[in-house]
Amino acid sequence: MSSRTSYPSPVSRGLLARLVALILGAAVAAGLIIGMQLPLLHPRASASINALALDPSSTNDQIVWPSVGSAALVIPSLGVQRSWHNTVQPIASLTKLMTAYVVLKKLPLSQGETGPCIIITPEDVSTYDQLKLTDQSSVAVASGESICEGDLLNGLLVHSASNYAVLLANMVSGDVTSFVALMNRTAQSLGLRGTHYADASGFSNQSVSTALDQGRLAALLMKSPLVRDIVDQTSVDLPFAGLVYSFTPYVGIDNVIGVKSGRTAAAGGCDVMAMTFLNGSTTDVAYAVVLGQQGGNLLGPAGDAALALEQSATVKDQATIEAGTVVGRIGWARHRTDIVVARSGSFSWWDAKEALSARVHVETFSSAIRRGEVVGYVKVGAFARRIALVARRAVGPPTLWQRLR
Repeated sequence: MSSRTSYPSPVSRGLLARLVALILGAAVAAGLIIGMQLPLLHPRASASINALALDPSSTNDQIVWPSVGSAALVIPSLGVQRSWHNTVQPIASLTKLMTAYVVLKKLPLSQGETGPCIIITPEDVSTYDQLKLTDQSSVAVASGESICEGDLLNGLLVHSASNYAVLLANMVSGDVTSFVALMNRTAQSLGLRGTHYADASGFSNQSVSTALDQGRLAALLMKSPLVRDIVDQTSVDLPFAGLVYSFTPYVGIDNVIGVKSGRTAAAGGCDVMAMTFLNGSTTDVAYAVVLGQQGGNLLGPAGDAALALEQSATVKDQATIEAGTVVGRIGWARHRTDIVVARSGSFSWWDAKEALSARVHVETFSSAIRRGEVVGYVKVGAFARRIALVARRAVGPPTLWQRLR
C-alpha cells in the first residue's frame, strides 16, 4: 500500500513567509526603537558641590574696619565707596573740609597765589581769645595784621585753626551765619544727605555727618592741587603766629598725604586720611574715614584706625585654587566620582572693591563620563578666566538590567 506526503500549498507557503517576515521586521524595528531610546532612558548625572573647598588660599586679611565708631573707604580710581556702621554723628574739625571747599568755590585759588587779603581787627583778636578759653585749636593773630586767603587755608587745614574758619567765613559771606547756610546748601547739592553744619569750625556738636559723606567730600576737595599741597605739610609758617604743626596723624609717613583730623568729647577721635598706592604703574589715592574713636588723646587712636583701614585696602590680595582640589562629586546613585580642579589658578584683586567668590557650573550628562573629561568650570570673582573641572575617574549610568532589578 502506498502513502502520499502532503505539502503546504503555494498560497500557504506565501502567507507563512510573509508572516515570518512581518514578525522579524517588527522585532528589528522594535530593537531599533529601543536602541535609540535606551540612552534617553538613563537618568541624568547629579552633582554635589562643596562650596567650602573653593575658598581660595589668600595671602592677605580682609578689610580692617575699626572696632568702635564708624568708618568708610572711598577709592575713586576703583569705584569704591564702602562704609561700616555709617551713622550720623558729630564730626568735630572735619567740618573744616566743607569750610575750605566752599571758600575755594567762591574764591578759587591756584598754587602760588595769595588770594584776597584782610586786616585783622580787634574783634578778630577777641574771637581768638574766646576760642582759646574753650580749648579750641586756633592761631594767634594781631590787630592790624594783613593775612590772605592762602595763609588762612594753610592754618585752617594744617593746624585746624578755628579762628581762621571764622575769618574765612566772614571773607566769603560777611558773617558766619550766612556762611554756614551756604555750607548746608553746598552739602545738599553734593548729595551729602547725612551731613548738616551748625558752625564753620566743628566745635558745635550739631555739626554732624557720616563717614561715607566725609570720604566723598575729601575726594572732591583733594582734586585741587593747592589743597593736596597744603594737607601734605607737617607744619606751616604763618604771619604773626610763626611755625605751627599739623594735628593730622601720620602725614608724610607710610604714603599718607593728609587730609584732616578732629576731636571733641562728643565726636571722639575723627580722621580723614588720604594715602597713595600703586595700581599697576599708576599712583592712585585712597581715602579712609574713621569717626567716634576712643582712648588716649583721641587723635592717636583715630589715626591708628585710619592707617590700619588704609593699609588693608591698598594692598592687592592674592589667592590660588590648587590643581587636584576636590570640589564635589558627580554620577549616578552609587556610581559616582570626584570633581577636581584641572590646573592651578592664581588671582589678584582689590579686597576693598569686591569680596572674592567662586561660582561653579557643571554640565549635564546622561551617558558615561570618561576619566579626565571636563565636567564643568569654576569662575572666580569678576575674572573672565575659567578654571576647568574634570572627572577623577570614569563613571557611567547603571545598566538597564541594574535599573530593572
